Amino acid sequence: MLDLRETERRNPRTASIDLASPLEIVDLINAEDRGVPDAVATQREQIARAIEIAEKTFRAGGRLFYVGAGTSGRLGVLDASECPPTFGTPPEMVQGIIAGGLPALTRAQEGAEDIVENGARVIDEHNVAETDFVIGIAASGTTPYVRAAIERAAQLGAATGIVACSPPPRDLVEKVDVAMIPIVGPEVVTGSTRMKAGTATKLVLNMITTGAMIRLGKTYGNLMVDLKATNNKLVDRSQRIVMEVCGVTREEAKDLLVRADRSVKTAIVMQKRGVSREEAERLLAENGGVIRRITRDEPPPIPER
Repeated sequence: MLDLRETERRNPRTASIDLASPLEIVDLINAEDRGVPDAVATQREQIARAIEIAEKTFRAGGRLFYVGAGTSGRLGVLDASECPPTFGTPPEMVQGIIAGGLPALTRAQEGAEDIVENGARVIDEHNVAETDFVIGIAASGTTPYVRAAIERAAQLGAATGIVACSPPPRDLVEKVDVAMIPIVGPEVVTGSTRMKAGTATKLVLNMITTGAMIRLGKTYGNLMVDLKATNNKLVDRSQRIVMEVCGVTREEAKDLLVRADRSVKTAIVMQKRGVSREEAERLLAENGGVIRRITRDEPPPIPER
């Protein structure tokens, strides 16, 4: 029987890929991948809505949860795990939940997505509340575990959303606050949603968290100013950002960062406003963490190479 899900359809353009040369395989996959950004662009308004909900959630002290199975779950965990080092967020602020738990990150737990009761249970285990935002990720749009998680989150009053690459059931779409459904078409290898669907999903998740973090003031222009300097590379980046933004030497940047308790944002406000760390922190709190609401300046120009 034919499966009506987009992600399960056969792709006529790759029907003979088993006889293709390595270069032909590369060209076929590349040709299919080119359409992914266009599919994501069709969901621009919905993704913007998700950014708005995420920002509101964070400002209210709530959390963003991604819930998925298989590739979808791994992508949610990946996006969540990259927020702390990139934006200096606490680990609990954005969390990824995958069917089958941590073992499913490195070894497929294919049956886990069908255990409906676990989807609702995991929401309760994470004490999801009305201040939170739960986004289900299901490439096919029909994963039982994900649907159960979304429905339980909605019962608890949380905001909900779904990311899918095949139209989910209409009743589910009508229940969520935002549905992001980039239709990328059938995969190069039928049903292998780690390919185009996975790429589209990663693009959407990147936009949601990055957009929300920008709105929270985690950047100054396009500079990453709320990072956690947890290794030598990030320590160097912190110093270079302060040097570039404030027009100071490396030694002056180091001194500013020490006085700012290693906070790039605080250091910038201290230097530009000529204030103490305590005053800089107060100004940031009053202005939603957005530096340019305090300094009213333009970010430095991008240096020519």
